[in-house]
Amino acid sequence: MIITRTPYRVSFFGGGTDFPSYYEEHGGSVLSCTINRYSYLHCRILPPFFDHKYRIRYFRTERVGSIDEIAHPSVRECLRFLNYPYPLEVLHSGDIPAMSGIGSSSSFTVGFLLALHGLMGRMATKRELALQAIEVEQNRIGEHVGSQDQFAAAFGGFNRIDFGPGRQIRITPLIISPQKLARLQNNLLFCFSGISRHSSEIQTVHIRNIPDRKAELADMKALVDEAQSILNQPGADMDAFGRLLDTAWKIKRRFSDKVTNDLLDDTYASAMRAGALGGKVCGAGGGGFMMFYVPGHRRKAVREALQKSLLVPIRFEYLGAHVIFFAHEEVAGKQIYQEPGQ
Repeated sequence: MIITRTPYRVSFFGGGTDFPSYYEEHGGSVLSCTINRYSYLHCRILPPFFDHKYRIRYFRTERVGSIDEIAHPSVRECLRFLNYPYPLEVLHSGDIPAMSGIGSSSSFTVGFLLALHGLMGRMATKRELALQAIEVEQNRIGEHVGSQDQFAAAFGGFNRIDFGPGRQIRITPLIISPQKLARLQNNLLFCFSGISRHSSEIQTVHIRNIPDRKAELADMKALVDEAQSILNQPGADMDAFGRLLDTAWKIKRRFSDKVTNDLLDDTYASAMRAGALGGKVCGAGGGGFMMFYVPGHRRKAVREALQKSLLVPIRFEYLGAHVIFFAHEEVAGKQIYQEPGQ
């Protein structure tokens, strides 16, 4: 039996430049961090007493006899990709609803790959998990997703992630003073819009629009350097980070007409009138979570302006995907685990 815990992420700047169709030619950069909200996966080798080989429980329950019958795309394709050899039970639970813009699908895939490696007697590196999750999501499932969420979920922490040229991906933890980090963390408000959406549908439009949005994507990439400079330079005004979020949101709105809607626009406008310096819709847009930068003395007013939204307290986290429990199992006194092929 193995239990993995994998964090969700929030992306501050550079979103959209992490799609291979863009960064392989132009290069991309993202500034993101993981938060203390998690995807949990409880996996065990299924004892040989049942008339099914795979039992998968998420918002539905599947009991099937073969991998090909599994409906959950990530579970099915991860099992195929790793040639997983044993019967399996999977139970998933998450701190935040799926389809909310915080990278939940990639957190699931990374955490599930970590669990499968463990059940097969292996310890995968964080980079292996990230690259394998990209392979599963982009090539095996065929989802229209970028390449940032998988690295954020696997590594955890506050990072700059650079993409390209070609298929190269580099992750660099940012060195930020404890005082700046605490101020940034305390000045962020995280709220749920109440709208869940399929990001792949929005990102399909985004990918189609890339040839016509190269200028906007170049601007988004440049904001990563500006934001890093604010975080790294001694004496830099942290409120400039919030104003930069507003700049990024105005650029992102031009990506497609699916990025925002009346509810999101009204919520954003209410927060800004009450004193927020900037903000964004997390992920592809269209719904999910919104994040605002609010100086401490304006926090009460903004919270009151957002009282119709669900405010969710968050903290930064630094572990990334990790195992929180592992034990070999026995049935009738016989240990189930054995090396694949034996």
